[in-house]
Amino acid sequence: MKFYLILFSLLISSLTFAQEEKDSLKYETEELIITGTRSFEKIIDIPYSVFRVDKNELTFGKKVSAKDVLADVPGLFLQSMFGTSDLRISIRGFGTRSNSGVRGVRILQDGIPESEPDGETVIDAVDFSSLGGVEVVKGNLSSLYANAPGGVVNFLSDLYFTQNYTTSVNQFGSYGLRKNGFKLGLKTDDYRYFLSYSYRNTDGFRSHGNEYTHLINSVYEGYLGTKSTISILGNYVNGLTRSPGALTPAEFSADPFQANPLALAFDYKRQTEKGRLGVKFKTSFGKYNNNEIEVTGYGGLSDLIKTDNINYTYSTRYSLGSLLRFTNRSKLFGRNNTLSLGMDYAYQSGPVTDFENLNGQRGISINDEYNAYWSNLGFYFLNQINLYKDKCDLFLSGRFDKNAVTRDLYSPYGYIDTFRVFQQFTPKIALNYKITPSIALYTSYGSGYDIPALSELNNTPFSSNINYTLNPDLVPQKSDNYELGIKGNILNRKSEFMRKVYFDVTYFNYTISDEIVPFSVGQQVYFRNAAKTNRQGIEVGFSSEPFEGVELTTNYTITNFKYKDYKATIYSSGPPVVEDYSGNYVPAVPQHIFNFILNYEFEISDDLSGLLQWDNDYITKMYANDNNSVAAPSYFYGNSMAGLNYQSKRFGIVAFVGVNNIFDKRYVGFVNINDVLGRYFQAGEPRNFYSGLNFTYKY
Repeated sequence: MKFYLILFSLLISSLTFAQEEKDSLKYETEELIITGTRSFEKIIDIPYSVFRVDKNELTFGKKVSAKDVLADVPGLFLQSMFGTSDLRISIRGFGTRSNSGVRGVRILQDGIPESEPDGETVIDAVDFSSLGGVEVVKGNLSSLYANAPGGVVNFLSDLYFTQNYTTSVNQFGSYGLRKNGFKLGLKTDDYRYFLSYSYRNTDGFRSHGNEYTHLINSVYEGYLGTKSTISILGNYVNGLTRSPGALTPAEFSADPFQANPLALAFDYKRQTEKGRLGVKFKTSFGKYNNNEIEVTGYGGLSDLIKTDNINYTYSTRYSLGSLLRFTNRSKLFGRNNTLSLGMDYAYQSGPVTDFENLNGQRGISINDEYNAYWSNLGFYFLNQINLYKDKCDLFLSGRFDKNAVTRDLYSPYGYIDTFRVFQQFTPKIALNYKITPSIALYTSYGSGYDIPALSELNNTPFSSNINYTLNPDLVPQKSDNYELGIKGNILNRKSEFMRKVYFDVTYFNYTISDEIVPFSVGQQVYFRNAAKTNRQGIEVGFSSEPFEGVELTTNYTITNFKYKDYKATIYSSGPPVVEDYSGNYVPAVPQHIFNFILNYEFEISDDLSGLLQWDNDYITKMYANDNNSVAAPSYFYGNSMAGLNYQSKRFGIVAFVGVNNIFDKRYVGFVNINDVLGRYFQAGEPRNFYSGLNFTYKY
């Protein structure tokens, strides 16, 4: 009940503000986004919690991880294993179950999935210093995207520049951080072309935490007349990341920056080489260009070497995919109506060989050898009809997905073929009501659907059929999702006080059946279904310009995520024991997340401007296991940054310096859930300095 009371109070306050100011304010609501509806719409017209990180917000600062780009998005909780790679993105609890990569949140780059068909994502092909923006849609989007019950994040390349340019990118920082590269932008009346290359290297702030990455991103957009475009998008990444591993609470207390002894002994690492090429064609037609068709095809190849304390794994993945969308904007019963129909197809296959790991070297013995195949075919629709002119819109959407997975085992037990199919229809209904042209109420109710990833389908020693190569007992988790919110983006050009105000307040309530959770048998991690979980919470984002040049942002998230019905079987040295975790909190989710950012922008001359920034976060404790016996303590850290931006007709220079974790706090940056050896904690970054100097020539 207290959630409803808090939300009601915030709604009343916002409505009162809108009523008092409506006569004196001029509204600005033209910000467009494609991710929320898969066709361009104004943010104010979309019945979801939507956030866009704009290009001007990405000018300064350390940009080596998605955390550096997304840290200030309200409602997101980001955990990094050791500062850069293996970021866990959690939205409303979706994404926390994995101790590697992203689950339950769909990751896109320029609209093309970075997520694999099984829903697993490692964000290593995005150059965070070369983005033109990021679109984040929070909440259940299973009715439009596969494996998206938590939301969608779309990283956008910096394609829409005003002049041809060449930029050198240089960053340096503590613990051997070095990032160098370049960006190139070319434009004519017939095309645009963007190319970036970067090399990043760091020794890491923990022992055995070094890494390097070579990364290339390229986008070509050609204009075929006035109504059609063709785009060619490619990326390539080659890198090595060593992992220091998680620590027990005692080890963390003694030295949070030491490496897990097993990580040292067996040389935990991930070595990746992969590339992807996509082609996108978009055209509009009709008397008023009210019809639009978009067709995308893409393919990729990935080679991976990964080690743990048991296996030295070689895997290759071949992937193909296609996206098809048709959108019609017309009248229905005299009302404006937008209908979108689409199809997504994704396929991946490839061999995997698990050799014995002998003290960090590949052994001769083969522990496992198989081919894995995964395909996803999805059909979706979205119909948006205006019920009341320029005021109220009704959204009806739905998606049917069919996922087929096959694992053909070749050794050590001879050929075994296992085949599983997951399929589901996920509907959603949503309503968006604009109180004013820049303030809207929104609500929605729908179903969520999240399938287990291929790595989560490994069969357990205690399954109903141990002869299968895929766990026959693990099923997708499903959810019923409700949310209610209000958002606004107000601009008062004539006032010197509170010239800009942005806010977004959302209450959500999810009931999840068969939630997928990790558990351990010996030193192996497997996954099973908990019976039922309830997640409810409130996300608040508020940003304003109280005075000229001053921007104040405050984000707050409160969560109450608990298992409603969960009886877990515990496997140890003795006979299995059943424990009742009903009423316990879901691990790796803090109950309170507070973020505060203060920016001061100033002009020294017409060509020279600057930025001073203070950014701090407060995170309350979060449990590390299902029985809530161990918790990572709450923590606070602050960051500071200063930058200068010189831009003339031909030349540009961007220089910045900054310090993260300025008070040098020791905190848990990543929680390893339900580890059988009690190795739950990975340290967050200690105090670290960074600087950047970028030169641009425009022509």
